[in-house]
Amino acid sequence: MATAAPILGETQKQREMEYGKGMQGEKEEMVTPGEVLGKASELKPGKGAYVAPYRNTDILYVYSSLTGFRRSLSPSPDSPEQRPTVEVVGHKAHGAVPEPGSVVLARVTKVMAKMASADIMCVGSKSVREKFTGIIRQQDVRATEIDKVDMHLSFRPGDIVKALVLSIGDARAYYLSTAKNELGVVSADSTAGATMVPISWTEMQCPLTGQIEQRKVAKVGS
Repeated sequence: MATAAPILGETQKQREMEYGKGMQGEKEEMVTPGEVLGKASELKPGKGAYVAPYRNTDILYVYSSLTGFRRSLSPSPDSPEQRPTVEVVGHKAHGAVPEPGSVVLARVTKVMAKMASADIMCVGSKSVREKFTGIIRQQDVRATEIDKVDMHLSFRPGDIVKALVLSIGDARAYYLSTAKNELGVVSADSTAGATMVPISWTEMQCPLTGQIEQRKVAKVGS
């Protein structure tokens, strides 16, 4: 019995090493943003991956946040976290990638009755190299009186907005929110072509003509 423990220990290490080799040797597969990588109870999200509930359930899954190759990394034998780490590595060099929870700067491209679309330009302080589309839905413009939100009085094409990434939508677009004081329009040009000055939470003024235009304004200095 005295020699059993070392033998079992060696056997366990051998199994872990073989398991690690198997994970590292796993064939890489191409995945796209929003694609399910596995259950969060079985996998730990790494680079290019995030955790979110599956549809309208309480079950957490790991999703891909970019286009690239899926790769699994086994934990070290002495790590308390024994879930493999799954990550997505881009097939080419890329800039910053939006992920749920990221704060982004985006340029509004189109405003409709129920939503506005925008091109994401920066994630935090880092610029993006690929095209990422953001969608601000009517219910995500502000936190109060959601049913009274008028999209055309909140944003206009060309506005620069600071927004929070909520999730990846079905059409490979990112759902964005401006429902916090520090989020919303940070820069906008008036109809006269001048950069407007915010004068309230809902108004910006043209310094040339004095004309006031309505917007969902981000808190100054945020």
